[in-house]
Amino acid sequence: MNDDSSVGALAGMLRAEVRRMSPGERLPSSRALVDRHRVSPVTVSRALGLLAAEGLVVTRPGSGAFAAPRAEAGGEPADLDWQAVTLGDRSVDASGVSWLLTPAPDGTATLSGGYLHPTLQPVRALATAAARAARRPDAWEMPRLGGVPELRAWFARTVGGGVSPADVLITSGGQQSLTTVLRALLPPGAPLLVESPTYLGVLAVARASGLHPVPVPVDAGGVRPDLLAEAFAMSGARAFYTQPAFHNPTGTVLAAERRERVLDAARAAGAFVVEDDYARYLGIEAPPPPLITQDTGGRVVHIASLTKATAPSLRVAAVIARGPVAERIRATQLVEEFFPARPLQETLLELVSSPGWPRHLRSVRAALRSRRDALLTAFARDLPELRIDRPAGGLHLWARLPDGVDDTALAEAALRAGVLVSAGRPFFPAEAPAPHLRISYATAASEAELAEGVRRLAAVLRS
Repeated sequence: MNDDSSVGALAGMLRAEVRRMSPGERLPSSRALVDRHRVSPVTVSRALGLLAAEGLVVTRPGSGAFAAPRAEAGGEPADLDWQAVTLGDRSVDASGVSWLLTPAPDGTATLSGGYLHPTLQPVRALATAAARAARRPDAWEMPRLGGVPELRAWFARTVGGGVSPADVLITSGGQQSLTTVLRALLPPGAPLLVESPTYLGVLAVARASGLHPVPVPVDAGGVRPDLLAEAFAMSGARAFYTQPAFHNPTGTVLAAERRERVLDAARAAGAFVVEDDYARYLGIEAPPPPLITQDTGGRVVHIASLTKATAPSLRVAAVIARGPVAERIRATQLVEEFFPARPLQETLLELVSSPGWPRHLRSVRAALRSRRDALLTAFARDLPELRIDRPAGGLHLWARLPDGVDDTALAEAALRAGVLVSAGRPFFPAEAPAPHLRISYATAASEAELAEGVRRLAAVLRS
């Protein structure tokens, strides 16, 4: 049982117990709860913290936790229907993102998710880096606008291609970078070209910002440049979002002969290319250089993130841009969030400057290679009828299901059978041409769990 699910399960049991208690009645001691539920003291503390945040319990240091006074029963519930009129018809759909971020139930084989399993994360190195960063005398002061200079220099150096530190803006993670960049580039109502399928998070951000995603199909060589040029001409779009290295969800790498053609299509349309380089450090095989290294006209806006290669809460990334668009992006970040937290910037700088950083990357790549191959072997044994390409990196396999299979219904049935996978349909900005599943190989606890997940999935698919 992982920590989050343990806390949630204990909180659920205590919640029901508290509701049967009288106000002011004392809960069992933390030690008693540890013994009764066979959990750690930290789990008990966090569960009680959840109930306190909900107003169900009151904790008194040295005395324990007590059932909170109940609110007096009022008359009719408040009429909140007026809000629907005021809010109007615009909505923010977070369902796809929440599916990816919600922990799987206990006992589930986890074959979906966007982060490394905790055993693959550099937890000790992060703890050391955070401790060093926090000890700096200026750790909690406001950082320079644009980011800590040494971190900006590190991103510029690692991206290469003539990028200078002045081109780099430190941001609060890849998702926040997408929000900032798209709001800076495009007004509400504008079209945004995206690969089809594409990352769920960019579709959510685009729609929440009032943009209209326009699909451009992807094949085994990445986005099709001929259809990209056609989409620019038909839509009048002024931006194209792409993941050239280890595309999520398909795992493809943009073919060498297509890279210049993609830039040519954007150049002819007078458009920007938003390059999401989220998985550069997850390459089982070395990826090609970023697209921005081939760009001499300030057309590519590059997003570099290390979260996927480290830990979910290390929300630090970089946006690299040149020319007036760079100032527009900086101004947008400034009015939206001021700046990313300096302790996190300093922590990342400590981490990537340490001798353990290259060792961690080598370890992750070896683990991903072994897990990918184990998962492919399991599919070849238990579900040979599925068509799956062998990705050169990233976190996912893209599995083509037989015609007629409802991938959403299959994912829901699989979860009931104890395996978490992602239906392919939500990754398409419009109608899906065929049913798919996205299968992740980095989130499970072990290769044995991956194999068991495929076995359970096969049983569901054949039933």
